[in-house]
Amino acid sequence: MMDGKTILIIGSGGHAKVLIDALRCKGASVAGILDRDPLLAGSSLMGVPVLGDDSQLARYRRQEVVLVNGVGSIRVSDQRRKVYERFKEQGFCFGSVLHPSAVVAADVVLEEGVQVMAGAVIQTGCRIGANCIINTRACVDHDCTIGAHVHVAPGVTLSGGVTAGASAHIGTGACIIQLVAVGDHALVAAGAVVVSDVPAHAVVRGVPARRSP
Repeated sequence: MMDGKTILIIGSGGHAKVLIDALRCKGASVAGILDRDPLLAGSSLMGVPVLGDDSQLARYRRQEVVLVNGVGSIRVSDQRRKVYERFKEQGFCFGSVLHPSAVVAADVVLEEGVQVMAGAVIQTGCRIGANCIINTRACVDHDCTIGAHVHVAPGVTLSGGVTAGASAHIGTGACIIQLVAVGDHALVAAGAVVVSDVPAHAVVRGVPARRSP
């Protein structure tokens, strides 16, 4: 999808740095970064110029550009989803990023804009929704279904048959046992061990994980 196209990253934070490195590991070159902070225009990140805000896209034809969503998250947040939806409505496409050290089974379905970071493993039978992050050394075992805009944070373990609803956030180092369902917009706190279903919009934490007030 990125072959021969101009790659632009949205956002200039820490997650954008990881994406730049992953793309370079695959031999891709990032042409620039878009960021709404006017103080960043003209600066650079890892040698990649910050071009300015969204208006800079007027310099390109849509069919010549592929976007990469550089907005990360540390909790349930709509910011990353909104970035994705805003540019999709304008007719732009998002490229997926797969670090070369990631292991992804041949039959895994990765929807548009998925990012699979260094050392992550996605086993057979999984489907990963649009605009998801499967972060560093996360393990997604067989037959998991991950909804759109989900962040599976570094070091997470999802056992077989886990379902995560849209915009859920599964925090660093959390473990979810087999066949558990995590609802839309739910938050699984870092280090939690989840042994039962998590309702939509709920927050769970602890070992075993329990719902927070």
